Amino acid sequence: MSDALADWKPDVLGVEGKVLPVVTAPAGVLSSAGAEVDPADPAIVQLAADLVATMRVSPGCVGLAAPQVGVGAQVFVVDVTEHPKTVTAHGTFVLCNARVVEASRWRPGREGCMSVPDLTGDVKRAGRVVVEAVLPGTGEPVRLTTDAFEARALQHEIDHCSGKLFLDRVAGAHAVYQRKVYL
Repeated sequence: MSDALADWKPDVLGVEGKVLPVVTAPAGVLSSAGAEVDPADPAIVQLAADLVATMRVSPGCVGLAAPQVGVGAQVFVVDVTEHPKTVTAHGTFVLCNARVVEASRWRPGREGCMSVPDLTGDVKRAGRVVVEAVLPGTGEPVRLTTDAFEARALQHEIDHCSGKLFLDRVAGAHAVYQRKVYL
């Protein structure tokens, strides 16, 4: 991991995030590839802060991409720190224009999504990834190596930025389930 990501915290953005409404399928923004962004653009810095704020008020949420709040842009936030399946966690971070440059250890796992609130599905993802991206605000390039649940979360959010939902990755209808609600 680059030092820039290790040192990055949401307060570096310097703006207060607003909680935004989350759009659900079949909203068109969820099936369209987001545009690459200028991470120094004040609108992108504000979007990054808004994504963090929205994720933090959403119970169980470990990641949120710009298309999920109606913005067709390649920006997302991830924080898997509190999730029970977490092995490696880099805290809360926002990435712009992220892409997977290495992927290995493929295995299936159950996924859900705030934009598909009633369903979960089994998706085969890499258990180890290397992602290259830039940080909002500074525009500093980062290279992040991670595994397990954080790797899955990164791939899920990068898919959102490419116009894909987890439902586009399931093996078939037999791998889609009604979301269970626990009281």
